[in-house]
Amino acid sequence: MGKLSSTSRRSFIAFVVLALAAAASAQTETAAQASRPTIVFMTDFGTVDDAVPICKGVMLGIAPTARIVDLTHQVTPFNIRDGARFLYGTTPYYPAGTIFVVVIDPTVGSSRKAVIVKSKRGQYFVLPDNGLMTLVEQRDGIVGAREITNSSWMIGSALSSTFHGRDIFSPAGAHLARGDDWTQVGPVVPQLVRLNIEAAKIEDRGIAGEIFATDGPFGNLITNISGDEFRQLGYAPGDSVHVTIGQIDKTFPFVKTFADVPVGQPLMYIDSRGRVGLAVNQGNFSKTFNMLPPLPIFVARKPK
Repeated sequence: MGKLSSTSRRSFIAFVVLALAAAASAQTETAAQASRPTIVFMTDFGTVDDAVPICKGVMLGIAPTARIVDLTHQVTPFNIRDGARFLYGTTPYYPAGTIFVVVIDPTVGSSRKAVIVKSKRGQYFVLPDNGLMTLVEQRDGIVGAREITNSSWMIGSALSSTFHGRDIFSPAGAHLARGDDWTQVGPVVPQLVRLNIEAAKIEDRGIAGEIFATDGPFGNLITNISGDEFRQLGYAPGDSVHVTIGQIDKTFPFVKTFADVPVGQPLMYIDSRGRVGLAVNQGNFSKTFNMLPPLPIFVARKPK
């Protein structure tokens, strides 16, 4: 190999320097992205007005490097149980250190507490103490909870009595994202408010449960009967299942997926979260059968 000219050597050195600088910059950017705190935000505000972006503006004003992920802002208004369900379904997919800011607060401005809760998985929850933590606490356990009383974790000299999402929950979540010590937020809360959520009951004749929600815009009915509980009744895919919903008796095919029945036909299935559900293939079960939760459901044991 021949010797490089002085010009070629200078060009080669410049190329190497630029390549190393680019690599270092990429590594720095990757490290910065990896270290960005994540705030997962859920409300029942909807998106037709400025409430959600106002809250995000408050968060970014305090923690400008935070990454804000929208869980949903379409929770059924005032429905604490739906909020608890969405938290339960979402939290396993986020790492320790994630901050969940949740504003489903039908008694805003009342004596209910605004709290920060730390779970045993190392996640933080900034929300009203109204039962939203029930399902996550049951599954993951909590390290502790504290009431948000430290005014330096809030914004505004006069707190609104109707917009604590802006004035309390958003700034408190952002302080966590900034790295502030959560134990400074206020006094310990010894016990959180819990929702009264009953489990399905297996009986000799079958399983007594509850239809407690619909699945988004599709109108599928969601029950509190787990797939494992249902399988104890002896059914296999392709079997017909007799159920009583409220006072109405119905029979549905138990299938693996929607396309296992013709379009427009009802079905029973195990949903992606492992619960028994009722659906209409490419239709809306709730509207088709005029059924809205909450409703009792009884699933009969498979005949011998």
